[in-house]
Amino acid sequence: MNQHIPLAERMRPMQIDDLAGQEHLTGKGSILRKAIEQKSIPSMILWGPPGVGKTTIANIIAQTVQLPYFQLSAISSGVKDIREVIEKAADLKNVILFIDEIHRFNKSQQDALLGAVERGTITLIGATTENPSFEVNSALLSRCQVYVLKALTETDLVNLLQQALSKDEQLKEYSIELEDTAALINISGGDARKLLNLLELVVVSSITEHNRSVTITDKLVMEVAQAKIALYDKSGEQHYDIISAFIKSMRGSDPNAAVYWLARMIEGGEDVLFIARRMLIFASEDIGNANANALLLANATFDAVHKIGYPEARIILSQCATYLASSAKSNASYMAINTALQLVKQHGDLSVPLHIRNAPTNLMKQMDYGKGYQYAHDYEGNFVAQEFLPKEISGAKLFNPGNNARENELRKFLKEKWKEKYGY
Repeated sequence: MNQHIPLAERMRPMQIDDLAGQEHLTGKGSILRKAIEQKSIPSMILWGPPGVGKTTIANIIAQTVQLPYFQLSAISSGVKDIREVIEKAADLKNVILFIDEIHRFNKSQQDALLGAVERGTITLIGATTENPSFEVNSALLSRCQVYVLKALTETDLVNLLQQALSKDEQLKEYSIELEDTAALINISGGDARKLLNLLELVVVSSITEHNRSVTITDKLVMEVAQAKIALYDKSGEQHYDIISAFIKSMRGSDPNAAVYWLARMIEGGEDVLFIARRMLIFASEDIGNANANALLLANATFDAVHKIGYPEARIILSQCATYLASSAKSNASYMAINTALQLVKQHGDLSVPLHIRNAPTNLMKQMDYGKGYQYAHDYEGNFVAQEFLPKEISGAKLFNPGNNARENELRKFLKEKWKEKYGY
């Protein structure tokens, strides 16, 4: 079997009627179908999950309107590549430029497209798995139509499998019985491209020179998948397993393991903002006041990778991950808010003590709102012992600093101020 052209590519639809799902976009009388049939294609953003037909729609459009077609990936392309296409477009008058994962382009890369899109020398087709209103800058977005693609149904996916078995010339060389489909569909996570390539992998792995038949069962699919491929599905179990391994490696203060799992996510095409967002949460949940700089660095990382994108963002993510893993740890703030929330559920809405209530009106002042409040800055050391909790839970200790250099300083400060009240 020829492995140079994967099954998913061999089965890629060439006409709009052959596209799986997306009837709301490509069905008779739909807006996108009319635009394709009239060969009047606007610049557009195709937004939807992986493997539902975004690239296929771009290919169908290019073949239908018969314009020069260029394709870039935002993961590996930069401003230089965009400018080269724009120069060619100026000579050719009009071209279609398909950019896969356009949400990974930073602002300067997206801005480089603006003029050519506005002049009409480039008809842009961008594909994204992320909400374009957040990930595509407003100037470029305003010049594009946004079409939302839906996840393929189980029926769509089963039909794809059956079509591949009945139509693909290479698969027809074998005797293949499709007994089960659940494992194929679950492992591929609704991604048609992964589904078809997994089907081919199972077939190729199961046939021999002397045995040209195979019965595809869920058990067989799982055996082949576990033995042959390192799956990374951004919406499936592997996604959650690897982010879990990443977080636990940082929590366990192992920067080597942390950066390995980070590399697995990067290679799998994980969204940089998802990774940065999880590190931002980790910095507060697992490090907290043991090293307050961790939260600042994680926040700066989130901002930086949002501006930069792949491939350079990998360096920033690595810097942050190794720093967080190598930092002192404390979950004291995390435990404090969880304990406080339990206390709120247990006691309900307790009254705010009168002396610390806000008193913006005379009536409130007459009702003793704010009466007896002692302004801390009027006292030595900017502190005066007074009650800030409702009387029903007075003395409740919710924040217990961790045993590390910085939080031991906090514990010492609190003990000096509150003496024995909270047991610091």
